[in-house]
Amino acid sequence: MAPRRGTRTRTKTRTTLALTTTNPAPATTNLAPATATTPMTDVAIRTLIAQGVANALAEQSIQRNTTLNDDGSQGFGSGIVRPVRPTRECTYNDFLKCQPLNFNGTEGVVGLTQWFKRMETLFYINNCVVKNQVKFTTCTLHSVALTWWKSHVNIVGHNAAYDMPCKTLMKMMTTKYCPRNEIKKLEIEIWNLKVKGTDLTSYTQRFQELALLCGRMFPEVSNEVEKYVGGLPDMIQGNVMATKPKTME
Repeated sequence: MAPRRGTRTRTKTRTTLALTTTNPAPATTNLAPATATTPMTDVAIRTLIAQGVANALAEQSIQRNTTLNDDGSQGFGSGIVRPVRPTRECTYNDFLKCQPLNFNGTEGVVGLTQWFKRMETLFYINNCVVKNQVKFTTCTLHSVALTWWKSHVNIVGHNAAYDMPCKTLMKMMTTKYCPRNEIKKLEIEIWNLKVKGTDLTSYTQRFQELALLCGRMFPEVSNEVEKYVGGLPDMIQGNVMATKPKTME
């Protein structure tokens, strides 16, 4: 008698399961091929460390960067708010600490020029405001120079005397205390002054010194500019004139 169809199917299934359990399929793995590791040199390590430090410092600098608030205070990345300190105005004591030169009125052109230079230097390094420059300058006058200044104050008045620009004072003193024959020599020098080689700095400095002492040669600013440009090398003279300069600055 033939077995029923259902019995034959169950027998076949059990046989397949048994075979699967007895002989499992080999597992497959995807292993990356082994690579050789190259050891880092001391130079490479130091480079990485230096780069890390630089990045950290840059980040810290950004966080601590100062910003100006609407109220005029300074806000920092740390959250601290500090007021902005205004630049301190130069006082007369500050001016005296720099040991300014005195001027008596008998030093001649060289002495007057040195005095001018010293005053300009002190005004610059002390951040001396314009309104105080004539006041501080005239405090260094002695002897006949002081007598001359006091006489000028009596004539024009205190306010007019001390409110004028310091450059005007220097021109007045040049007219008063530089002998005419010495001024004539300086006028000849500035008339023939030209740039030597490519030393434009020395030319400019000397021209400014002479122009200050030879003010009558340049009744207008345009005259001074024209003479200065005339002493420049041909290669740059045209370029300067093309800008149409109106002042020495």
